[in-house]
Amino acid sequence: MAAMFTNTHSPPFGFFKFSLRQVSLSASPSRVCTRFASRRRFDNLVSRCSITNTDVQFNQVATEDELIEDFSAVESNCSVPIVHLKSEILETESLNLLTEETYVDSLLTKLPVLSEEEQNALAATPAHPAGLYALYASCVAGNLVEQLWNFAWPSAIALLHPSLLPVAVIGFFAKLAIIGGGPLVGKLMDNFPRVPAYICLNVVQASAQLLSASMIIYAHTIPHTSTSSMLLRPWFIVLVLAGAVERLFGVATGVAMERDWVVLLAGINRPIALAEANAVLSRIDLLCEIVGASLFGVLLSKFDPVTCLKFAAGLMLWSLPVVVVLTWLTNKLSTGVLDRAKTSQAYCKTSTGEPLPDDDNMVDIGLEAIRHGWKEYMQQPVLPASLAYVLLYFNVVLTPGSLMTAFLTQRGLNPSIIGVFSGLCAFMGVAATFISADLVRRFGLLKAGAIGLLFQASLLTVALAAYWSGSVAQQSPLLFFLSLIVLSRLGHMSYDVVGAQILQTGIPSGKANLIGTTEVAVASLAESVMLGVAIVGNNASHFGFLATLSLLSVVGAAWMFCQWLLNPTDEQRRLFSFDTRF
Repeated sequence: MAAMFTNTHSPPFGFFKFSLRQVSLSASPSRVCTRFASRRRFDNLVSRCSITNTDVQFNQVATEDELIEDFSAVESNCSVPIVHLKSEILETESLNLLTEETYVDSLLTKLPVLSEEEQNALAATPAHPAGLYALYASCVAGNLVEQLWNFAWPSAIALLHPSLLPVAVIGFFAKLAIIGGGPLVGKLMDNFPRVPAYICLNVVQASAQLLSASMIIYAHTIPHTSTSSMLLRPWFIVLVLAGAVERLFGVATGVAMERDWVVLLAGINRPIALAEANAVLSRIDLLCEIVGASLFGVLLSKFDPVTCLKFAAGLMLWSLPVVVVLTWLTNKLSTGVLDRAKTSQAYCKTSTGEPLPDDDNMVDIGLEAIRHGWKEYMQQPVLPASLAYVLLYFNVVLTPGSLMTAFLTQRGLNPSIIGVFSGLCAFMGVAATFISADLVRRFGLLKAGAIGLLFQASLLTVALAAYWSGSVAQQSPLLFFLSLIVLSRLGHMSYDVVGAQILQTGIPSGKANLIGTTEVAVASLAESVMLGVAIVGNNASHFGFLATLSLLSVVGAAWMFCQWLLNPTDEQRRLFSFDTRF
């Protein structure tokens, strides 16, 4: 009597017909029945079988539960010494039913394994290249206006009064807004869809920029007053508030772009493609900084400040719809990948799992969001890499900035040389974006980060030794001192790009904005602390002390990261399992 097995779970495109060349197996009835009962999953692989010389008939195998009952019947009635199977698919290989341990293995076909060259090619290919290019275009439109405005407003304020106090006050409150409001904005971004939230951030940022430009234009049309009285004017208070909002939302858009969007578009499991995407974003930011500052500087040398500010305002109005359209295009070209739900979301719960406070008490909601942000930041699996990034912000002297510019000016260095120094540092940053992707390809992600930090720490150590030797009092040793700082920017910007990728890999997408904005808040706090120390020790004779503190922060960052690299945890190994050189 023949028994037919029909798989009711066959795929929608039809059933597989399974037939092996005739195989004979002699065994006792109980042995055959026992093996048959232990292989009840055979119906998942075979859709139609023909078994001869049996006394048992099965018409249907429907569910897992029914299999247990059916094969129990086989155990009680089976007395088959020989089983014949025929196959039309596996025509070249016969199946020897050996033991239970090798039975399943013999059914599996050999899967193709990519060669090392093919794996590298796949790792270097973005998941959504068209969407990534649209993202780059959106970054160019947004960053150009932002960098131009970052140069425009302090220049226009400085033309009102020679004192640096108004600019310092605006900058201080901007950092204060980032420290306090960064976690709150990040939490809100994690709890809302990506594209609408990003567009809303851009609209608020552009509105704040336009309001700030209007206040500065108004200030240039009224008689100038003393610095102390200017700080109490209504227009200045509005300018401070608008500047704080503009910086807060500007940081939030940057975090969303660099920590969340680029990861989805490049692919978190494609390290080389992600490294190159991060390098391109850094390159765009640095080039926009150079072009924006140069463009407004040229305009300011040819026209009055009010005309230049009106040009900047017009550029803001032009860029906003362009950014919105490119944002929509980015999502469309990436087949809606930005619409995917974020993991680890908790829309209505706090970090302790309790419901958020009532909407009537916004203060409690804000405080809980800030507390939750700091808690998530400290619990992130890549905390040492993030703290190393924060420590670099303590370096406010051995870097092209306001304090270095003031020091060189007091040394009597030619302003053109100071300008060349700043320009070379910026171009070193651009060069580092090219080098970082090659470092990741050659040494792996984590080792590339260590190389960047060690390179920066080594050069700054030699630079500080040259300063303490006293030879920088002469121009040639001073230029050697500056050249070492310029070269150290290669290491700094390399880690900036690589460190961003490490954080992108280790932080879940549902917490990327929250942890990213909190990290920026911590970095702003570190920078504020060092600026406070610089205010206390504002004499040029204290420059060596400030430079020593800056060097210690860089060395500490390198030490912390290398310790984390040399003593990996199980979680670290799991997150960076794709890094073949780790």
